Amino acid sequence: MNTHIDLRPVAVEQRTDGPGPRVLLLHGLAANDSVWERALPLLPDACQVWTARLPWRTETIADWGHEPNLRGRLAQALAAVPGGAEVVVAHSMAANVLLDLLDQKQRGGVDAPRRLGIRALVLVSPFYRAGADEFDWNTISYYLNDFHLIMEEGIRVHSGGRLPADVQRAMGTRVRDRVGPYGWLRFFELYLRTPALDTGRITVPALVIGGETDFAARAEESVALARALPDATARVLSCGHFPMLEAAEEFAAEVSSFVHATLGLPLQRGAAPHDALEPQR
Repeated sequence: MNTHIDLRPVAVEQRTDGPGPRVLLLHGLAANDSVWERALPLLPDACQVWTARLPWRTETIADWGHEPNLRGRLAQALAAVPGGAEVVVAHSMAANVLLDLLDQKQRGGVDAPRRLGIRALVLVSPFYRAGADEFDWNTISYYLNDFHLIMEEGIRVHSGGRLPADVQRAMGTRVRDRVGPYGWLRFFELYLRTPALDTGRITVPALVIGGETDFAARAEESVALARALPDATARVLSCGHFPMLEAAEEFAAEVSSFVHATLGLPLQRGAAPHDALEPQR
């Protein structure tokens, strides 16, 4: 059994060998590429799917808070996909780092999606507030003092609820402590910057997926982000912060339908999404 842990800050791995388009999946904070395992078999055969391992993953989480340039690390992951990632699917904090990267490049006069080869975005459970006045002291208290609950939720979902509650609590606290104050500050800094994002310049087609019961990144934040982007649709699924795990079939169907509509990709594995939820703008 290979127990080697890859400690490189950024690495990508090809997971399926479809002829294209090239799809890159980016995990969130305190997770790794295993977060996509339930959804991977459900994505269309035509996709060439890649997953990334980023500095804020489980294995290297104790060090990532001191990373000077998270945007640069994410750009490395995009560039590591041969030919470039045409569809980028980013979960949670990775969605925020991606938006931050695109915003920075756009402000520098660069057509970021075109330069990076990105033709479509899927932003999953992003953290977003449209106005600075939406942040108050209660917001800080919630995300600081209850941060361990978000970690616990990830452990619960990954384990399928098989772990006893006291074990989940202990593991959640341990992960929070490994993230540490510096890591938490990097996360919250990204969140605080969302009202300043020049979303009107990010014109690439986008799908924003939220979870109806997500207590970390609320569903209304996904809807608000979709409204702020020029060419975006929001979908709210019946799940929490991890749609790719909690509602894998519906998640894969939504992604497949979006890529089909945007890039003309044949729908093969992912079933057509439910009609019960209309696009929200």
